[in-house]
Amino acid sequence: MQVPLLDLKAQYAGLKDEIGAALERVVESQYFILGPEVEALERELSDYLGVPHTVGCASGTDAILLPLMALEPEPGDEVIVPAFTFFATAGAVWNAGFTPVFCDIDPITFNVTRETLEAVWSERTRAVIPVHLFGQMAPMKEITELATDRDAFVLEDCAQAIGARQKGDESMAREGWVMAGAWGDAGAFSFFPTKNLGGFGDGGMVTALDGDLAESVGKLRVHGGRQMYHHEMVGTNSRLDALQAAVLRVKLRHLDEWARARRANACQYHGGLADVAEVTLPEVLEGNHHVYNQFTLRVERRDELRAFLQERGIGTGVYYPVPLHLQPCFEELRGRPGALPHAEAACLDVLSLPIFPEVGEERMERVIESIREFYRG
Repeated sequence: MQVPLLDLKAQYAGLKDEIGAALERVVESQYFILGPEVEALERELSDYLGVPHTVGCASGTDAILLPLMALEPEPGDEVIVPAFTFFATAGAVWNAGFTPVFCDIDPITFNVTRETLEAVWSERTRAVIPVHLFGQMAPMKEITELATDRDAFVLEDCAQAIGARQKGDESMAREGWVMAGAWGDAGAFSFFPTKNLGGFGDGGMVTALDGDLAESVGKLRVHGGRQMYHHEMVGTNSRLDALQAAVLRVKLRHLDEWARARRANACQYHGGLADVAEVTLPEVLEGNHHVYNQFTLRVERRDELRAFLQERGIGTGVYYPVPLHLQPCFEELRGRPGALPHAEAACLDVLSLPIFPEVGEERMERVIESIREFYRG
C-alpha cells in the first residue's frame, strides 16, 4: 500500500464539476488578470479572516515582499525572521532592501516567541515576521505588544496557516478568537498547490489593517501605479490571475471541512504514536487552533527512519534541513554554527508525515505501524 506525503488528485476528484464551472466562467469572460474574480476572492477572504483589507498578488513570496517594499527601507534597516522556516521569508526581506536578522525558535512549537525576538533586537529593527509554522500560530499577543512598545511593524507569515486562529482579548473579534493574518499590521498568505488552500499554480494574498498600506501594496503589484502608464512608486508585476482566483473561491468553501479532517488525522497519529519513546509529537498550545499544513515529529535516527518508510512506499518530508542563518547566500551576515541551537537541532530531527484530508485511516495505520516497527527493530 503506497502512502504519498500529499495527493492532490483526491481533492480534485471531489471538486471537479465545481472547478470546471468556475474555470469556464473565467474563460467565457476572457478577463484573465485581476478583475472581478480576484476582487470577489479578496472580499470573501476579508470576511473569512476578519480583516478590513486584502490584496491578491502573484505568490506567497510576493505577499511578504510587497508590504516590506511599502515600508520604504533605508540602508541598515533590519527585519527579524526565524532561522527555521522556508527560505522565502528571508529572501523577501533581502529583496525588499532590508537586512534579515535571524532569531531562534521555541523547540516545542518551532515558532518565534517574544524572548527569541528580544534576544536579537537592535535599534535598527524596523519589523518582525513571526511565521506560523506548520499551521500553528506564534504567540501573537506578546509579539504584537513587544512590537507596539518598540514601534516595529509586524508582518505575519501565514503561508502554512490559513484558517488557524488564536485566543485574544475578549475585546477582539470573534468572541476573542483572532485569525492568522488579523493580528499584525499585515499578513502574507500563499496559495501554492500544497497549501491547505492551494490553487492550480502560484498565488498569494496580503492582509492589511491599514487602508493606506493596502493601497500601497495594490500599487506595488502593478508596477507602482493604479492608472496605466502613471507610476507613483517603483513596483513590480505581481498580479493574481482570475483563473487562480476562481479555483480558490471554490476551494475556500471547503477549507474548514478539510481543516477538521487534518485535525482528526492528527488525533489518530497522537493515539498511535504517543507511547513511542523515540518520537516527540507536535503540541498544540492552549488557546491555539492548529490547521496542520504539516504534521511534524521530532524523531531519533531521522534519516534512517525516513529511508525505512520510503522502502515501504510511505512518503515523508523534511522541513527544513538547513537553518537560514547557515545558508551560503547569507554568508556575509556571518551566521555561525551553534548561534541558534534550537533551530539547528530541529533541522536534524524533524520529519513530516502524510496528513492530507483524504489520506484515510487505513493508510495512516500503515504509517503508524511502520514507525513502531522501525523502533522495535
